[in-house]
Amino acid sequence: MIMGLGPTELMILIPILLARVVPWVLFVVLLVLAIRWFLRQERVSKDPEAVAVRRSLAEVLRAHRERCKMTQELVAEKVGVSRQAVSKWEQGASEPSTSNLVKFAHLYGVDPADLLREVGE
Repeated sequence: MIMGLGPTELMILIPILLARVVPWVLFVVLLVLAIRWFLRQERVSKDPEAVAVRRSLAEVLRAHRERCKMTQELVAEKVGVSRQAVSKWEQGASEPSTSNLVKFAHLYGVDPADLLREVGE
């Protein structure tokens, strides 16, 4: 007898307690894993190699815009963003979203996958 409970009562009580505790333990484990993943993502974005890739993406975007003989203002109007955003993307100060990259690819007449393949070449 444990705490005045017989074996039958313990067999009933243990699964009930586990059913209440296990979800919380899993939640905490997943939370810790998510936080670790997030912190690693932050380090990767500041990695010098990642910055070089951003510059490469900027160069690809600028080269396609110049090949199509478009101004930043025209590209911004067609994509639906500000000219300053296009300028930042072409300077490598920030990166466009995936949906904006797809819009760029269609505007420049290339496949979105081909646009991304040019990065890092």
